[in-house]
Amino acid sequence: MGDNDSSSSSSCFPKYLKHLSGDGKAIGVLTSGGDAQGMNAAVRAVVRMGIYTGAKVYLIYEGYQGMVDGGSNIVEAKWDCVSSILQVGGTIIGSARCKAFRSREGRLKAACNLARLGITNLCVIGGDGSLTGANLFRKEWTGLLEELVQNGEIDKDTLQKHSYLNVVGMVGSIDNDFCGTDMTIGTDSALHRIIEVVDAIMTTAQSHQRTFVLEVMGRHCGYLALASALACGADWVFLPESPPEEGWEEDMCLKLSENRAQKKRLNIIIVSEGAIDTQNKPITSDKIKELVVKHLGFDTRVTILGHVQRGGTPSAFDRILASRMGVEAVIALLEATPETPACVVSLNGNQAVRLPLMECVQMTQDVQKAMDEGRFKEAVKLRGRSFEGNLNTYKRLAIKLPDDKIVKSNCNIAIINVGAPAAGMNAAVRSAVRVGIADGHKMFAIYDGFDGFANGQIKEISWGDVGGWTGQGGSILGTKRTLPGKYLKKIAEQMHFHSINALLIIGGFEAYLGLLELAAAREKHEEFCVPMVMVPATVSNNVPGSDFSIGADTALNTITDTCDRIKQSASGTKRRVFIIETMGGYCGYLANMGGLAAGADAAYIFEEPFDIRDLQSNVVHLTEKMKSSIQRGLVLRNENCSVNYTTDFIYQLYSEEGKGVFDCRKNVLGHMQQGGAPSPFDRNFGTKISAKAMAWISAKLKGSMGTGKKFVSDDSICVLGICKRDLLFQPLAELKDKTDFEHRIPKEQWWLKLRPIMKILAKYEASYDMSDSGKLEPLQHHHQEELSAI
Repeated sequence: MGDNDSSSSSSCFPKYLKHLSGDGKAIGVLTSGGDAQGMNAAVRAVVRMGIYTGAKVYLIYEGYQGMVDGGSNIVEAKWDCVSSILQVGGTIIGSARCKAFRSREGRLKAACNLARLGITNLCVIGGDGSLTGANLFRKEWTGLLEELVQNGEIDKDTLQKHSYLNVVGMVGSIDNDFCGTDMTIGTDSALHRIIEVVDAIMTTAQSHQRTFVLEVMGRHCGYLALASALACGADWVFLPESPPEEGWEEDMCLKLSENRAQKKRLNIIIVSEGAIDTQNKPITSDKIKELVVKHLGFDTRVTILGHVQRGGTPSAFDRILASRMGVEAVIALLEATPETPACVVSLNGNQAVRLPLMECVQMTQDVQKAMDEGRFKEAVKLRGRSFEGNLNTYKRLAIKLPDDKIVKSNCNIAIINVGAPAAGMNAAVRSAVRVGIADGHKMFAIYDGFDGFANGQIKEISWGDVGGWTGQGGSILGTKRTLPGKYLKKIAEQMHFHSINALLIIGGFEAYLGLLELAAAREKHEEFCVPMVMVPATVSNNVPGSDFSIGADTALNTITDTCDRIKQSASGTKRRVFIIETMGGYCGYLANMGGLAAGADAAYIFEEPFDIRDLQSNVVHLTEKMKSSIQRGLVLRNENCSVNYTTDFIYQLYSEEGKGVFDCRKNVLGHMQQGGAPSPFDRNFGTKISAKAMAWISAKLKGSMGTGKKFVSDDSICVLGICKRDLLFQPLAELKDKTDFEHRIPKEQWWLKLRPIMKILAKYEASYDMSDSGKLEPLQHHHQEELSAI
């Protein structure tokens, strides 16, 4: 359902994609190497975007093996044949390791099979090995065809018509081991599997005071181990890129026993399957268990996660990533010329980019070479700023220096949660508290928002107090929507009484408004003349100054999971349309992105006004769809998208207009979108952005040490957020003009550019803005800013 299959032929689609037509072109899509969740979403996007532009799209089954064998392994795709695959893990077109393709003879057979069908555009979804193979094939293509002409297997006309091959890659790999891309397809889903297991293990470990050693995948890359250790606050982590220093055995045992002495009832150690020591000798999970039992006598268990990490349904992030990359891959193929080198479409920050395929492959291989030669610091650097940033953040949060080694700053910093609860808030508080303590500050927690601030609900909070907070949903400090305006005097008194030198606010639009009120009161109350920074945390994702906010990813996964279940219920009844209402205030982020991730037929949002004619055309679209093989529909509606076209109104309209063709059901998701354990994305995003905010506060305070300086300039009161590719501190004063205060949303929202993707994949006419579509970029060996999608 929601995978949209009306019977009208695709050729009647208007070609809004200027200068881009697939007429007369043929695209082949294959998945190769190890499978990864989200590959199906990528295949679906390539097929539908290709058909939309007028190209023929062929599914190549069983990877390169299918290309070599030909015949029934290469099949023209129809719109309907990729329905209902968005939520399926693995790859429906199969993947296989192929020896034959490694020989020229095998590639000759493959070239013959493709040339006969006129396929000169290849989209390969796989790891670095698969992509290297595709590039070699591209280089040899003309020579292979000339040989086929000599052998009499194809004629000269075919050679002239199909004289060059274009190749675009998408990286599908749960290990996130490909340089040049922040996140590969499948990584986020694999993290979901790991964190589900860790959360479950933590409850049993707590009951028995056990130590658990968890082995995760990653033969040559420690990303999964590192990101999951960061997300669950593990006591120790072993990675191939960063082996522990000599004498690590004593250090680890000391750390574990210290934690137990502080009344921590469990220990979690995460081991990457490729973990090694500085001599390149393997460190196995069994070896670690023996060590803990021998030295400490702790009850210790080993859990090897294995292929669980590859399985299951793809996360919302992976579905959206794969859909965006699939669309971008088709555009890249259709724009390519004989001179265009093979490229890989990838994610850089929040931007889709195209990078030279072989440069990325080379850099990926350089990491392995550096590790083999014992140049581990270089290996970490080559992995990219995001990996290095994760590692540094993990070390700062996991290991506390003894008090006498921490240089005291004599500064007091307060942390407050404001607005509605959002999953990931607690991870952000934990990170801020620990980074603050490591920087020598005294950290204070303010309970129950600005209400609690005014009433003096302020307590010093220690390193141990925030242990185990990363996986907790909601807000442990308590949060309220109350604004500080009516309590300014009382809040100023509390700041004076506790000598607060800086304030970190974690929250949504109310936090933003509250910060504006505090900024305006600086003239009257000098206590507010301190550095203040806001970290956005709201499921609505409506804070100006940031493309993402903590909590939105968890809410999006809740919506996507619910839609999957509803789709399943509808598949039995047939001819049923579901109308689902999502949260978000006036911000359509959840409805729009939920629609993209769940494969909806339509998503009604406030930012794109609609009228009765639009509703009517959606009904016609669904009526057509019911004539096809997929007899179900899914429509999302943002709670405030229209005053009069309410969920009930749309439900009644659809019920009336669809009489005799389909029946309707409605579902209001409500507060379940604010609850639940935070997703790995929200845990790590909260952890890293909060650590960054504390570093900014420390730098500001350090610069004014002993001067008694009052902070009154605009740049001392900021919002920290992701903007395209960068993590930026934006002065509040500059964000005012970019805010629609009446509707509590930013005036410009990046995700609206993704709206046409949802419509195109749902078989609607849509104009896709290609101004952001990448030209091939040089590979940046080091970003300016530590940032990644996770």
